[in-house]
Amino acid sequence: MHLAFLGWGTAVPVGTLMQEEALELARSLCPRTEEQLNWLPKWYSQTGIKTRGIILGRPVLDDILQKKNETGSPFIPNGRSDDHGPTTRQRMEHFQRLGPPLAILASQQALENSNISAGNFSHLITVTCTGFFSPGFDYNLIQNLSLSPSVSRTQIGFMGCHGTLNGLRVAHAYVKAQPDSKVLLSSLELCSTHFHYGWDPQKIIANALFSDGAASVVLGASGNASNDVWKLASSGSCILPDSKDAMTWNIGDHGFEMTLAKQVPGLIKKYLKPWLEQWLSKNNLMLSDIKSWALHPGGPRILTAIEDALSLPAQSSEISRKILSKHGNMSSATLLFILKKMAETNSPRPCVALGFGPGLAAEAALFI
Repeated sequence: MHLAFLGWGTAVPVGTLMQEEALELARSLCPRTEEQLNWLPKWYSQTGIKTRGIILGRPVLDDILQKKNETGSPFIPNGRSDDHGPTTRQRMEHFQRLGPPLAILASQQALENSNISAGNFSHLITVTCTGFFSPGFDYNLIQNLSLSPSVSRTQIGFMGCHGTLNGLRVAHAYVKAQPDSKVLLSSLELCSTHFHYGWDPQKIIANALFSDGAASVVLGASGNASNDVWKLASSGSCILPDSKDAMTWNIGDHGFEMTLAKQVPGLIKKYLKPWLEQWLSKNNLMLSDIKSWALHPGGPRILTAIEDALSLPAQSSEISRKILSKHGNMSSATLLFILKKMAETNSPRPCVALGFGPGLAAEAALFI
């Protein structure tokens, strides 16, 4: 039995941060010397991003960009050389206050798109790696969407950019075990909550790439679904060899701290194809059978590494690059933005989705 996608919804913060403004934001928060200032334009120009959503809000962003403090936000830099930005507690309070409305908006769209009554959902899966509180935003979804108080809840946490693929695997298992299940999966990521202050090249590259967004899907058994409905047929997972420190995501005193090693593209080029070919063979498929690719845009170099590893034509990542350009890297929510666009444009199937996260771990999903 396959997992059918019955409704889609996406949401980004109100207002758009242009990449030129993102660069100015970095100049206010990160460099300590003139030499460091000169590095930033190169890094920001290579991201492939033109615009992105940032949950901080326009008044706070204007305060930072104009070097004033009318909002009193803890995200306003204090101008000292030892400024590390808000504490982790302050950042989590920020996530708890501003994040749930975004997830609610995306989920409302998914429910409306599915025409399934909120009271009919048996399972709720929430995905995030950028904010934690309890009760979590699953509670906000239940209360604001009028889901049943007895809905079964599952939280997928701290899995990084491929977290949604982990959530879909769990949803697939639920539907296989209970074919009449209706599942709402909601991914919420506020990456800007963990904006790094001060000089650390790996973390500044993360600043340059990541953004905020939410995406939700309504899922159920494929039994009565029409042919045009996208269906998840299989999932795969692999921790790449010799990669433990290539990508990390740790809790620090001033936010969650991400590192992205230079070896990541090389590890993908070396190890992705052999594992993917083996996994596809279990589904009686070869690489040449795959008609489209939903590639998580960890950054332009990641997309290029996947294309090189699998000998894919440039158009294979066209939708991924467009989503990156318009919205930035919204961590786990990004793949649902990509899959939604592919479904809307009738991208050919079978389709394989790929995402990477701390480990370095690769996750794959096969859609038919």
